[in-house]
Amino acid sequence: MNILGIGSALPDQVVTNHQLAEILDTSDEWIKTRTGISSRRVLGESGLTRLALTAAQRALADAGIQGSELDLILVATTMGDYVFPSTACLIQKDLGAACPAMDLHAACAGFVYALETADSFIKAGKARHVLVVGSEAITRLANWEDRSTCVLFGDGAGAAVVGLGEGLLSIRLAAQTGRALLYSASPAQPCPFTPQKGDGTWGIRMQGQEVFRFAVSSSARDLQAAADMAGLSIADADWVLLHQANMRILQSVRQRLGIDAARMPTNIHRLGNTSSASVPMLLYDLYHSGLLQPGHILALSAFGAGMTSGACLIRWDKPAPLNLRAPAETLFFA
Repeated sequence: MNILGIGSALPDQVVTNHQLAEILDTSDEWIKTRTGISSRRVLGESGLTRLALTAAQRALADAGIQGSELDLILVATTMGDYVFPSTACLIQKDLGAACPAMDLHAACAGFVYALETADSFIKAGKARHVLVVGSEAITRLANWEDRSTCVLFGDGAGAAVVGLGEGLLSIRLAAQTGRALLYSASPAQPCPFTPQKGDGTWGIRMQGQEVFRFAVSSSARDLQAAADMAGLSIADADWVLLHQANMRILQSVRQRLGIDAARMPTNIHRLGNTSSASVPMLLYDLYHSGLLQPGHILALSAFGAGMTSGACLIRWDKPAPLNLRAPAETLFFA
């Protein structure tokens, strides 16, 4: 499997730490010190489907592929505009596609899970071109009275067109039951025949320290396993791209694996935690910075609720785009 094209899309609305300080007992310094985040994008009235569509269209254009050439559409998302139909089905027609389409839910690890799914279809001979999208409006699930969680999240979409090739060197997925560590209750309507459970409180609930430990240990483990599967070491990776959950997590993984900070770009400072969209959007920023070159080896890692995690190694073979959209200054090297 090779990555043939990359796309990204962001909501127009920027919410800074200073704006959050107007509605929460917090400050810009408090948020940046604990998370590394200065701002995030928050989805307005346009809807998540439109965001996913825009990222997908940009990925198709970058790949030089028409929507009619797609054999499968996969959208990794935590919660789309509708419970059903799926976001994948909603964007299919506007892409000019007539292929199977489905959403995949693996929380923040969703994009890596979707890459494995796409690769399996390609290897089975059931697809030549697969569109993989990570699209999230995670701020819809935030509890805006809980400063420990709501300051973390942002919205966005990233997409990749993948096809035949030998670029995917290895991939590892993992999961374990850990509901209490990180969850958001279903927004189901009351039913007169079903006893209601819970306290009715809406929003994300997280045991921060436990999630931190899981994220660091699973990312380090998965990256090492993926490198071993490829017959390489982490030092062979030109770029290590982690799910942008929290700067402290990123720095801890980097230190545990001895990764050079110059090889580990981040964009969490301006986008926050965008769940399954974070890895493809970071890849998009790296690609459009002009720093990513053919022959470079990428190590991707993501982790999230479930608890799910995954990592893969990819050999990149696309030249830098002619029209750079994201200058290198948009990336920060922790």
